[in-house]
Amino acid sequence: MKHSLIRKTTALALVLLSVQAWADVRLPKIFGSHMVLQRRKPVPVWGWADPGEKVTVQLTGSGQVGQIKSAKADKTGKWMLRLDPLEAGGPYQFVVKGKKNALTLEDVLIGEVWICSGQSNMGMTVKSSANSEAEIKAANFPMIRHFTVSRDMSLTPKDDLKGGDWLVTSPETVGNFSGVGYFFGRELTNKLNVPIGLINTSWGGTQVESWTSREAMNSFEEFKEVVARMPASVDDLAQTRKKQLEDLIQKQQGGLPDAQTVQSWSAASLDDATWKTIEVPDRFDRQAVPNLDGAVWFRKEITLPDNAAGQSATLSLGAVDDVDVTYMNGVKIGEARAKSADGRTYAIPANVLKAGRNVIAVRIEDLGGNGGFIGQPEQVTLKLGTQELPLAGTWKYRVESSVDNKQFLNPNSAGTLLYNSMVAPLIPYAIQGTIWYQGETNAGRAYQYRKSFPLMIRDWHNRWGEKFPFLFVQLASYNAGNGNSERGSTWAELREAQTLALTEIPQTAMAVTTDIGEPKDIHPKNKQDVGKRLAAQALNKVYGQTMVCSGPAYQTMQTEGPKAVLTFQSVGGGLKSSDKYGYLKGFEVAGEDQKFHWAKASIEGDKVIVWCDEVSKPVAVRYGWADDNSEANLYNKEGFPALPFRTDTWKGITELVKFR
Repeated sequence: MKHSLIRKTTALALVLLSVQAWADVRLPKIFGSHMVLQRRKPVPVWGWADPGEKVTVQLTGSGQVGQIKSAKADKTGKWMLRLDPLEAGGPYQFVVKGKKNALTLEDVLIGEVWICSGQSNMGMTVKSSANSEAEIKAANFPMIRHFTVSRDMSLTPKDDLKGGDWLVTSPETVGNFSGVGYFFGRELTNKLNVPIGLINTSWGGTQVESWTSREAMNSFEEFKEVVARMPASVDDLAQTRKKQLEDLIQKQQGGLPDAQTVQSWSAASLDDATWKTIEVPDRFDRQAVPNLDGAVWFRKEITLPDNAAGQSATLSLGAVDDVDVTYMNGVKIGEARAKSADGRTYAIPANVLKAGRNVIAVRIEDLGGNGGFIGQPEQVTLKLGTQELPLAGTWKYRVESSVDNKQFLNPNSAGTLLYNSMVAPLIPYAIQGTIWYQGETNAGRAYQYRKSFPLMIRDWHNRWGEKFPFLFVQLASYNAGNGNSERGSTWAELREAQTLALTEIPQTAMAVTTDIGEPKDIHPKNKQDVGKRLAAQALNKVYGQTMVCSGPAYQTMQTEGPKAVLTFQSVGGGLKSSDKYGYLKGFEVAGEDQKFHWAKASIEGDKVIVWCDEVSKPVAVRYGWADDNSEANLYNKEGFPALPFRTDTWKGITELVKFR
């Protein structure tokens, strides 16, 4: 009897707690003290309360009531109302009242609100940007407010964010703001003298498909099959990925080995004929064994001349992620027990090398995240006296162990994962527009990006019910894979897809960053100029300020004998080269054989003349067509770089690669 009474009392208490928790009026997390509301537009305000409950929103500033609006919660408990358009200003007090409670938000401003989204170059912080110490010290801009959306994933749309707070810009807070977002906002507030709200919803290394809704993906024929295979939940997705990895290891090598078998893998005498092959350097958890965290062995057989016997030498592996133990002919020559971006270099003692066949064996343990050889091909070498033997290329590999580090679910595990959890909960918060920096992860599928990128932009427009400005950054120069016209360039093709979006979708604009990339760093530190160039586009196209906001864009090509004559749009005050002697670089020309040669080029008025002694009848011209296109140096006199381009439509290297 006593236990029964306790159970009933406990159950009643839980019910009352549940009712009380539901009864309180709630707001989505995007609403908070210090927030910025969009000026000159109706401002949606929404939240949750008891079904049928009346909710009142009051906006008060300078001791005066600005607006009072009311709404009634529907049968699911959701309510929404819209404040009338307001001019820039504040601070306001924002009060939401229901029958049982009231929420009071302080220091609310009215101004311009921009979403800042994409992958790591948008998420890269002010403290990681160039000149960060001085930038942080000078960050006295209380009218700029920044909200960082907490990372989250879901296969179904969420009604609220996982977390986030509005922060006022100061030297104490700005270090963790999006660098591109902050520098963009700083330009706007300096030119417009209004509050700026920045909503940073970004995640490094993410693909455009993850930021697109399921319905939009399903509307694209090439994605329908992928959407049909999507599991119902992220837990199901993780289990599916884990099972796929286990099945792959079973198929490749009959499962994982026992400890005794592994002991023989460093020996030169081991028969590794059945081992699989991989190109080194590369991450093994990207293509060979996707999503693997654990240990993998690599072996490489090399043939040395007679004079190598007995000599000492040096083996360089480039950067390795995470830790390794390295052997030469079964003799351990070195190990690194901590992750480091520095290249691994090990001395090979005398009498270890032999004339003829030698075997390198490397055990790499991936403790989480990326794993494998992650340096550059030229770093993987064997130095023997004055000789240097390149070792990049085909190696053999075999998996020793696999661990579950919760790596089977990541933002690229499926489409829609980030839209559902980091975009959908923001809708319909009133915004002016979006700035976007993404594409690196989609470079391998650049041709499909011609459709997938506009698909996402249209999706966001449809969801908000407004074709707001969408300003994006073209990929900066970076030597992703030595791509160029001869070998093909995924990054050049991605930049082309980005350029094509300008004519595909209205209200778009692009900031070109050819000149501010870093060939060996995918995260260039100069985020100030990125922000300025995005702001120039916004000031011109959104805020009506008459100014040149972009660089020369290819328009037409004509041939005059052995020369190609190019015309351009957006020349501003005229064309110029950044070279102090006036030389133009980055141009190539090809004839009917489709083989490109570096070309000479000169500026004549608003035209560029291109020619090459090896090509008597030019058919096509390319400019800045390479992963690392930092040498391209055509500008207008306002200092904006020309858009990379090609005049041909010859088949690229990404045309057949699709999202799976």
